[in-house]
Amino acid sequence: MEQFEDDGTWLWVAFDPEHKVVLAHVVGERKQPSANKLIKQVKQKVAGTPSFCSDGLKFYKNALLKFYGHMTSFPKTGLRGRPRVPASVPDEGLRYAQVIKRHRNGHLVEVEKKQIFGEDAGRASISTTFIERCNLTIRQENKRLTRKTLAFSKRQYRLDAHMTLYFANYNFCRPHGSLRHPDASGTMRRWTPMRELGVTDRNWSLEELLTFPYHKTSV
Repeated sequence: MEQFEDDGTWLWVAFDPEHKVVLAHVVGERKQPSANKLIKQVKQKVAGTPSFCSDGLKFYKNALLKFYGHMTSFPKTGLRGRPRVPASVPDEGLRYAQVIKRHRNGHLVEVEKKQIFGEDAGRASISTTFIERCNLTIRQENKRLTRKTLAFSKRQYRLDAHMTLYFANYNFCRPHGSLRHPDASGTMRRWTPMRELGVTDRNWSLEELLTFPYHKTSV
């Protein structure tokens, strides 16, 4: 799992479990450049240094060091042998953990939780449950992503365009079941992820999304 690469087309997703927002997505091979592209998008969109959690794929660690790390030199020890060469280390405040699931004969037999960077906030906080549930929703609602389907995309850019529209609707127009707040009359209403995040003050309609001036940088 940790060393796995694939030349096929994969959908990479960065998800905010608190506000239920899909922060970024990448359509590409399961290789280092795709992971780099995903983390770069997160870096551009999220202020500060967020906490990260993923499966055991090695590419995430390398990408995080690239965009949330820095090169450091090590002092000479005075001992014999070659001195340590400069290396990339995580920035202060970066926390990254992994959830590694091992299967045997189609059954889950072990779940290992590892703190890779930063202080350990506790095993309970290390979880990929929310992104796994998001992935399930994506697969259920997009025939292009269904396993063993004839409705696949023949061109990568078309799948990317399809997912861009899907995630825009997911973030701005579609109320999320777990984001519930009382309205003026006290009735509980479901909010969209972008409304929960504070980017908008209402749930958008699909018409609003499709007619919004794309050249604007804010809503």
